[in-house]
Amino acid sequence: MNAATALTPHVSAADARGFSHVDTWIFDLDNTLYPHEARVWPQVDERITAYIMELFGLDGISARALQKYFYHRYGTTLRALIDEYDIDPYDFLDFAHDIDHSAIEINPLLGVAIERLPGRKLILTNGSRKHAENVAMKLGIFDHFEDVFDIAASDFVPKPDRRAYEKFLSKHVVEPRRAAIFEDIAKNLVVPHDLGMTTTLVVPKSADPFREEFEQEAVEAPHIDHITADLAGFLAGPVQERPAAAPRALRARG
Repeated sequence: MNAATALTPHVSAADARGFSHVDTWIFDLDNTLYPHEARVWPQVDERITAYIMELFGLDGISARALQKYFYHRYGTTLRALIDEYDIDPYDFLDFAHDIDHSAIEINPLLGVAIERLPGRKLILTNGSRKHAENVAMKLGIFDHFEDVFDIAASDFVPKPDRRAYEKFLSKHVVEPRRAAIFEDIAKNLVVPHDLGMTTTLVVPKSADPFREEFEQEAVEAPHIDHITADLAGFLAGPVQERPAAAPRALRARG
């Protein structure tokens, strides 16, 4: 099922892990804490293409094809460029994240919902710390987070590699069985669920034309406990209320 198909705002598996035990709340950044209408990721994606054009002397179409090959094989284009071409990762990140933030709007509902979560709140991103801080400040939620664990903190090993999560857990002394994680890509929740975290997949309310379909699917899988198309509403409602899990059959179609 893809994100363009109508669904109830919040869906849980019949055997979903709950939130009553959670004392650490972990959030991905891009396409999780902001909607695609903010046009953050399309800009980053275009900057990465431009970087490859310049690095290899390619036209836009060829650079785009190479970028996607790197992404699918290595998890991130940056990982491929480090491993195969020994680029300076900090130069890459500075270039990729040099974007216009004007379309990002303060989300007071999300801010209040995150602030009210009991316990620690952390951002875990494949992007840079500076990028995460800039976006979170524009959203009006930065002050609610204890810290940002970025791609540099994981020695440039990206999610969904298990080593990225293990480094994060070790650095921040997080007990995974007392943690909940919110992500926009289903495969990035496999390892967290295996480690014992409660997992929530955040999908767009409508199809995002700037992302591949698999990246925004409302995937039904054993490693996904909850699915929401409204993160702020989910955090303020079902999460705070600690409800019993509802069956996936509650999902609406049409």
